[in-house]
Amino acid sequence: MTLSASPAAEALVTLANEGGGHDSLNPYAIGGGALGALLLLLWITTRLNRDR
Repeated sequence: MTLSASPAAEALVTLANEGGGHDSLNPYAIGGGALGALLLLLWITTRLNRDR
C-alpha cells in the first residue's frame, strides 16, 4: 500500500525544492526592511509610554 499526498501538498513540495523565489527579491533587503520596521515600531512604542 503506497501513501500518496494530495496534489496541493505535492505542488508545495515541488515549489520548496525549486526555491520558488523571484530573483529580484534580495533576502538581505527584506530582512533589513523588516528589522527597520520593527525598530521603528519599538521607537514609537517607547515614545508613547513615557509615563511608565
